[in-house]
Amino acid sequence: QVTLVESGGGLVQAGESLRLSCAASGISRDSVMAYFRQAPGKEREFVAATSGGNRVYADSVKGRFVISRDNAKNTMYLQMGSLKPEDTAVYYCAVRLRRIIVGAWSRGSEYETWGQGTQVIVST
Repeated sequence: QVTLVESGGGLVQAGESLRLSCAASGISRDSVMAYFRQAPGKEREFVAATSGGNRVYADSVKGRFVISRDNAKNTMYLQMGSLKPEDTAVYYCAVRLRRIIVGAWSRGSEYETWGQGTQVIVST
């Protein structure tokens, strides 16, 4: 059974940085780990994903966010820099146990397990 525990959200000012963590159990090195986010009144959107050393980012965060994974700790990190008010959202980590083509990593329907979410608020 896969379990995910998220941490690291908070309130920051625009331009500042924040790091999210997602500790997983029951996954393998082949598992795809990802972050999605949902802002109030908006649909959930893909942020970033990683597996096997590969990383994929949404255009909106490319160059500002870095996703990484410590396989020894089964923990994924999202280092968020140059934060903007539009980054305000609840951030969810998600896991897909088995491999899938990289092009599908941005589809939320491909992930079986989701974390509880952590709130990120970026003030002006």
